[in-house]
Amino acid sequence: MESHGESWSDMVESTISDKQLDEEFYNGYGCVEGLEFTVWSNGRVYFPICYDGSEWCGSVSRNPDGKPTSHQGGG
Repeated sequence: MESHGESWSDMVESTISDKQLDEEFYNGYGCVEGLEFTVWSNGRVYFPICYDGSEWCGSVSRNPDGKPTSHQGGG
Protein backbone atom coordinates (compact mmCIF):
# COMPACT_ATOMS: atom_id res chain seq x y z
CA MET A 1 0.00 0.00 0.00
CA GLU A 2 2.83 2.37 0.86
CA SER A 3 4.36 2.05 -2.61
CA HIS A 4 1.08 3.40 -4.03
CA GLY A 5 0.73 6.20 -1.49
CA GLU A 6 -1.99 4.43 0.48
CA SER A 7 -2.42 3.40 4.12
CA TRP A 8 -4.92 1.30 6.07
CA SER A 9 -7.11 4.39 6.41
CA ASP A 10 -7.73 4.11 2.64
CA MET A 11 -9.18 0.59 3.00
CA VAL A 12 -12.83 0.37 1.96
CA GLU A 13 -13.64 -3.35 2.16
CA SER A 14 -11.89 -6.66 2.80
CA THR A 15 -12.79 -10.34 2.51
CA ILE A 16 -10.75 -11.21 5.63
CA SER A 17 -10.75 -9.99 9.23
CA ASP A 18 -8.41 -7.40 10.74
CA LYS A 19 -6.70 -10.19 12.70
CA GLN A 20 -6.09 -12.17 9.49
CA LEU A 21 -4.70 -9.04 7.82
CA ASP A 22 -1.92 -9.03 10.45
CA GLU A 23 -0.61 -12.45 9.37
CA GLU A 24 2.65 -12.20 7.43
CA PHE A 25 3.21 -13.77 4.02
CA TYR A 26 5.61 -16.67 3.75
CA ASN A 27 8.29 -15.42 1.35
CA GLY A 28 10.22 -18.69 1.13
CA TYR A 29 9.46 -21.51 -1.27
CA GLY A 30 7.25 -24.57 -0.96
CA CYS A 31 3.50 -24.87 -0.44
CA VAL A 32 1.06 -21.96 -0.40
CA GLU A 33 0.40 -21.02 3.23
CA GLY A 34 -1.34 -17.64 3.04
CA LEU A 35 -5.06 -16.97 3.05
CA GLU A 36 -7.04 -16.06 -0.05
CA PHE A 37 -8.19 -12.43 0.14
CA THR A 38 -9.24 -9.33 -1.72
CA VAL A 39 -8.88 -5.85 -0.23
CA TRP A 40 -10.43 -2.80 -1.87
CA SER A 41 -8.98 0.60 -1.06
CA ASN A 42 -9.93 4.00 -2.37
CA GLY A 43 -7.54 3.64 -5.30
CA ARG A 44 -6.52 -0.02 -5.68
CA VAL A 45 -7.58 -3.66 -5.36
CA TYR A 46 -5.08 -5.88 -3.49
CA PHE A 47 -4.83 -9.67 -3.79
CA PRO A 48 -2.38 -12.53 -3.07
CA ILE A 49 0.24 -13.64 -5.57
CA CYS A 50 2.25 -16.84 -5.43
CA TYR A 51 5.16 -18.19 -7.44
CA ASP A 52 6.71 -21.54 -6.53
CA GLY A 53 5.31 -21.20 -3.00
CA SER A 54 6.71 -17.71 -2.36
CA GLU A 55 3.83 -15.35 -1.52
CA TRP A 56 3.33 -11.60 -1.71
CA CYS A 57 0.64 -9.03 -2.36
CA GLY A 58 -0.17 -7.56 -5.76
CA SER A 59 -2.58 -4.83 -6.75
CA VAL A 60 -4.25 -3.15 -9.67
CA SER A 61 -5.94 0.20 -10.06
CA ARG A 62 -9.49 0.21 -8.77
CA ASN A 63 -10.67 2.51 -11.53
CA PRO A 64 -9.44 3.12 -15.07
CA ASP A 65 -6.42 5.43 -14.87
CA GLY A 66 -4.59 4.86 -18.15
CA LYS A 67 -1.62 3.21 -16.38
CA PRO A 68 -0.65 -0.29 -17.52
CA THR A 69 -0.48 -3.15 -15.00
CA SER A 70 2.88 -4.90 -14.74
CA HIS A 71 3.14 -8.68 -14.93
CA GLN A 72 2.01 -10.37 -11.73
CA GLY A 73 3.42 -13.61 -10.33
CA GLY A 74 6.64 -15.40 -11.22
CA GLY A 75 9.28 -14.08 -13.40
